[in-house]
Amino acid sequence: MLDPGKLRGDFPALSLTFHGKSLVYLDNAATTQKPYPVIRAVKEFYEKKYANVGRGIYDLALAATNAYEEARRVVAGFIGARPEELIFTSNTTNSINLAAYSLLASGLLDRGKNIVTSLMEHHSNLLPWYRVAAASGAELRLAGVDGKGRLLMDELEKMVDENTAVVAVSHVSNVTGVVNPVAEICRVAHEKGALCLVDGAQSVPHLPVRVGEIGADFLAFSGHKMMGPMGIGGLYVRSDVLEKLAPPFVGGGTVRDVEINGDVEPLWTKPPHRFEAGTPNVAGAVGLAEAVRYLSRVGPGNVEAHEKKLVEALLEGLRDLNAVIYGPEDPDERSGIVTFNLRGMAPHDLAALLSDEAIAVRSGLFCAAPLMKKLGGESGAVRASFYLYNTVEEVERLLEVLGKVEGMMNF
Repeated sequence: MLDPGKLRGDFPALSLTFHGKSLVYLDNAATTQKPYPVIRAVKEFYEKKYANVGRGIYDLALAATNAYEEARRVVAGFIGARPEELIFTSNTTNSINLAAYSLLASGLLDRGKNIVTSLMEHHSNLLPWYRVAAASGAELRLAGVDGKGRLLMDELEKMVDENTAVVAVSHVSNVTGVVNPVAEICRVAHEKGALCLVDGAQSVPHLPVRVGEIGADFLAFSGHKMMGPMGIGGLYVRSDVLEKLAPPFVGGGTVRDVEINGDVEPLWTKPPHRFEAGTPNVAGAVGLAEAVRYLSRVGPGNVEAHEKKLVEALLEGLRDLNAVIYGPEDPDERSGIVTFNLRGMAPHDLAALLSDEAIAVRSGLFCAAPLMKKLGGESGAVRASFYLYNTVEEVERLLEVLGKVEGMMNF
């Protein structure tokens, strides 16, 4: 089992104090803290290997290029992909937009086609599909959720038909922590000849994820949510799909040559570089690779089990308070996310009181307004989200402060 006490010393931010109290960082669904090995890897790249990649033949440029492609190999291997199937992007949002606009640029979306997603999606896996549907004339279909935020699979299955171009779903909800049966969803899509995109922003950092096992054609994820730097992410695309796609964003690095014969005739590079226009975030890729190495040493399965213990402790404590819990109350149905409200208190006010106690949580609609409205949280909520360095003691401290707040409300 994972011992967070042995890991916490690797994360400098966890030693910070605010208002005279030690930081309790519970906003990991938004972004995660960085360990020293990641910080050192980025620093070392800028000090010893910094140059542009894929362009120069001098030693420093070759060192930078080798570091970038080694990072691709490491990150791709973490999700069970081949290096040539991984496109480096800036984050999950960028990855999903890249997938959506690649399908549009390739003529795979048009009037008569439909796109299936769901009401539980983060805006980043809803709005790109809304935009490309509007641009192509395709129909956008939204599968519903039940009162606990669980995807209505029978409804989704009925929406997927022979005219479905792509099914796009989150692996883990960033609001409820609900884990979707993505392997089953991909199977449903493939039976009708559709592609399947999985939003892995909240799964790749927290669960063992292997693209071959879930059967995804696309998998999008962010580096900063898994201890890597901000500004780096990944889009896995299955190789046979990738070969058929045209790049929606073009320029330097996407072509081998350009000929002018009365018209512009670009000769595209092979994937994945065809989809990485311009100078990439090489330092970010190097840092993400180091984060992946760190996470691999800890073990994604251990992270998952550790977070379930923390979720169970928090849910049990919230039941003793006058709290509204969003999502299933069974910790086995969740990843490391618990969203709640104290009855009678505005979520932003509660988050501010917790901040006064150096407890960092998120409050609001979590970029998932349709889901929050469906769950009755149209005014927002408070979210505590865990990672490998969080402890049961931190959960107890959160519950203690919540108890004090409730006591003040009832005075």
